[in-house]
Amino acid sequence: MQLDKVTEERQTEPKRGYDDACGTAHALELIGERWALLVLRELMLGPRRFSGLRADLPGISANVLSQRLDELEARGLARKLRLPPPASVQVYEATAWGLEAELIVQALGRWAARSTRHDPTLPISGVSILLSFRTMIDRDKARDIDANIGFRFGESGYVARLHGGTITVARGLTDQCDVVFTAAPTALAAVVYGGTPLDSIGVEGDIALAKRFTTLFPLPPKVA
Repeated sequence: MQLDKVTEERQTEPKRGYDDACGTAHALELIGERWALLVLRELMLGPRRFSGLRADLPGISANVLSQRLDELEARGLARKLRLPPPASVQVYEATAWGLEAELIVQALGRWAARSTRHDPTLPISGVSILLSFRTMIDRDKARDIDANIGFRFGESGYVARLHGGTITVARGLTDQCDVVFTAAPTALAAVVYGGTPLDSIGVEGDIALAKRFTTLFPLPPKVA
């Protein structure tokens, strides 16, 4: 009985904050737990099913994923909803405020890419590689490109719109795209960021555009 009481007290005890009025401290209270920011990252390009989130975050357990989703929902950063028929499945999506955290993901990603300890060969999700394109794009090199770029990662399709040096990405059908990449996200990252030959992945459509696309995302220099 005593052990049950102690366990219940620990479960209901509120998490400790930083007792610091700085916005950075409160940001860590919102998304500073292990996996929290990565779970939110995976919601940046549209609603996701629990199974899809689990598959794209292979290091997370089902219990921890459930906890993080509940916390993000309680803090106003995510919500769950049921898709209309014929899907009729429960999904999670970022709120409008949660989507603003993409700026945090971009800043952290660009900053951390300068680390000599960063290992770009580790697994990466489809959402993550597409968000990295939004982070790393060289706007001057892309300024004169007006095109739709498709990506197929298994059963998931995404379309990137390149226009005026900017890139937007959304889930969608790729049949009307100027070029379509079909590959595992890690293989696509190897081509764009690692110099792996383009013919190592599937490419349909304008090959010249595909080659140019892979040159638009230079990594920042490593720290000395």
